[in-house]
Amino acid sequence: MSACAPAHSSDADPPGRATRSGSPASPTTPPPLAGPPARSSGTSSRSRAARPYRLRARLPGPRHGDTPGGALAADLSASVSVFLIALPLSLGIALATGAPLQSGLVAAAVGGIVAGRFGGSPLQVSGPAAGLTVVVAELIQLYGWRTTCAVTVLAGLAQLGLSALRTARSALLISPAVVHGMVAGIGVTIALAQLHIVLGGSPESSAVANALALPGGLAGAHPAALSVGAVTVAVLLLWPRLPGRAGELTRRVLPAALAAVALATAVAVLGGLRLPSVDLPSWRSHALPGMPEGPVLGLLAAVLTVTLVASVESLLTALAADKLATARTLPAHLSAVRIPRADLDRELRGQGLANTVSGALGGLPVTGVAVRTSANVQAGAVSRNSAVLHGVWVLLAAGLLAGLLELIPLAALAALVTVVGVQMVKVVHIRSVTRHREVPVYVATTAGVVLFGVLHGVVIGVAAAVAVALHRLARTRIDCESDRDGGTRRVRVRGQLTFLAVPRLSRVLSGLPEGSRVVVELSGSFMDHAAYETLRDWEISHTAHGGRVEVTGRSAPCVREPSGAHGCTPWTPWRNHQCTWPRPVGSPDGGSPGGSPGDSPGDSADAPARGSARDRLLGGVSNFQRTTAPLVREELARLAREGQRPSQLFLTCADSRLVTSMITSSGPGDLFTVRNVGNLVPPPGAEAGDDSVAAAIEYAVEVLRVESVTVCGHSGCGAMQALSGSGAKAPGAASAPGRSLARWLGHGSPSLERLTGRGGPVPRIVAPGPVPRESDELEALCLANVVQQLDHLRAHPCVARRLAEGSLRLHGMYFHVGEAQAYVLDRSPARPSERAPDQSPDRSPDRPLLRPDDPDAPDGSEVPVFTPVRPGVPAV
Repeated sequence: MSACAPAHSSDADPPGRATRSGSPASPTTPPPLAGPPARSSGTSSRSRAARPYRLRARLPGPRHGDTPGGALAADLSASVSVFLIALPLSLGIALATGAPLQSGLVAAAVGGIVAGRFGGSPLQVSGPAAGLTVVVAELIQLYGWRTTCAVTVLAGLAQLGLSALRTARSALLISPAVVHGMVAGIGVTIALAQLHIVLGGSPESSAVANALALPGGLAGAHPAALSVGAVTVAVLLLWPRLPGRAGELTRRVLPAALAAVALATAVAVLGGLRLPSVDLPSWRSHALPGMPEGPVLGLLAAVLTVTLVASVESLLTALAADKLATARTLPAHLSAVRIPRADLDRELRGQGLANTVSGALGGLPVTGVAVRTSANVQAGAVSRNSAVLHGVWVLLAAGLLAGLLELIPLAALAALVTVVGVQMVKVVHIRSVTRHREVPVYVATTAGVVLFGVLHGVVIGVAAAVAVALHRLARTRIDCESDRDGGTRRVRVRGQLTFLAVPRLSRVLSGLPEGSRVVVELSGSFMDHAAYETLRDWEISHTAHGGRVEVTGRSAPCVREPSGAHGCTPWTPWRNHQCTWPRPVGSPDGGSPGGSPGDSPGDSADAPARGSARDRLLGGVSNFQRTTAPLVREELARLAREGQRPSQLFLTCADSRLVTSMITSSGPGDLFTVRNVGNLVPPPGAEAGDDSVAAAIEYAVEVLRVESVTVCGHSGCGAMQALSGSGAKAPGAASAPGRSLARWLGHGSPSLERLTGRGGPVPRIVAPGPVPRESDELEALCLANVVQQLDHLRAHPCVARRLAEGSLRLHGMYFHVGEAQAYVLDRSPARPSERAPDQSPDRSPDRPLLRPDDPDAPDGSEVPVFTPVRPGVPAV
């Protein structure tokens, strides 16, 4: 039991529970925060006191479901705005499908009330959508209106089944290019059909027939219908461009769709134009669903199509609503309102209920509508009450405003739907698929929907997406070229590296000369097992013959990962970077207010001004809590229970460029790390008032019983620069206040003596290759410092005792920061040509390899040698 934990008897009350007398259970147990008030019922005080209090953390702001007065007012205002948009659109979509016009109002009311109440996206507004117009129109032509209503009911039941299986996110597996192409194809089909009504005619049975009949329709256009349609289109296009504050206020009070239909109706009524108008039969004669009549396979295909299109459109709109809600800024009095993110399975369940009810009441299929949802968010809605109220307003309008609605010319509604259809072909979608090289998928889906229908078009689009994916996997370019100096060969692999490309890859790699330096650039993001084995085996073989291999690109970490017993994953933050810069106000994506979402802190000259050092540190901690903590929490909990058991003591410099976990591929609990300026190990008795390093060594060697101790230096060490430039005095010489650094660097003076040859042989780096490695004065001092600190380590009694027992090993390491290359003191016995006459092959492993035949060795003494660590070749 921990010494800090209070002891409790077996019959003691646990912390947080009041004792029978009302006093705390123990002196260390805090009293309950706030118990419930005592009741005057017959319950005894003893039973009340023994009952545990439930402590609930209260966050600022209302809980989910709470609606303050300001939020209710915001929802009420937003519901009116959405209602004014939904009313003409619902009539227009019903007109475009050929269904009774009341069915559009039924679907709008049911979508708002049922889907708004039971759906999983609080800000999404549902109703009849243009995305299902083509499908419903085809069903009405084939099976009639009553069977179409039955299909809507069955589609709703299918959505309920899918939601029970929690498959909502599976609908998002469809490629965005297929979805965008489907929407664009539906938009083209709608525009071609409704354009004939604008011209005063009637639409044909298919998009192709409408396109072929369009020249004749233009030649015989009805002037009155064309003028009303032109007014509607002009208002729709010009209304969003009204200037000034007056224009903004006008757009808030009167949406563009309602303004266009109202002005076109006024023109028709005041001008005395005789045009077909909205006809709302009595609700008593409203058609309800009947038993499905038609071929079973055809009806099943119809149900599948309605389910697929309605589900995908609703789920995508729900995700878009989340993005819109995150990007907006609420007024100050609503800042405490928390809007939950969309629950897609619940949203699918709400859509299924809405479609079941809408079909049963003789309404159109219901789905999430992007136009209404966007208007709802922009109008300031904060809960699902807005969608529900909008449905109530539609229901009241259908019963109270029937006479007013019957004044609307059909040409005005057709022009409204035509503009909506054209706007479904979005330029931003075309740019997106072009950027991702999925134009063939987009074009194939759009053409398939226009020529053959929605279901066939989606199938064609999915087939095209699969074909494009297979083509990308199979198409791999492998080129080999030499640098201008002729010393480096570059192998560039463009595309995904699969077994299909292994023969070409093997042929190129086998043609590279032995001992050469090769850089392999992998531009693809995928590599299968066959390609990995081929590249990995060649790398090991090429390195073993004296060559150097560097693998770069997105798939490089997969190749660098060791295939032996070492199971750690490679360092990954640069491969999957999470920005830790503080998010500016009004920039939900974390980028700068004027930059793109992908901008990183180093992308602009004003990057340092984006936040203080504390903000960046807290940003990094927040990023850890969000991305890394969930992955390591279980392992850290195990270490907390079992305690630390590191196998190595790693003593290195405090330089910020030296990341021990990165260069050693280690994780929590692996290394007991000691860092100081210059990776110095003061010898025993020379600490001069600083025992921290000696204490850490004793704790690691005697208490933790580590198996090895490593001293790691690095290139460009500031401590070694100061040491060589100032000629530090012996320890204790600089005792004046403010000279702490000078006193500490005095422990490095033996390293300076070793560099001059007086303290021992000067170490050097030996790297394979025709040109010997030459070290400058600073690098030589850094190497000498590593060897010297190992000598200081051996002087510590605890280390000497473990070395004598043979239970501890000492290692030296040098890390070149600019090359990202580690060098170690060679631990293998010297080769016969390099072994001293009196040196046996089984010499003590705690001493570095010494080479008496080195030309720089004074008087035949031995020289410590650092050798590079190569990928795939275990260091000795």
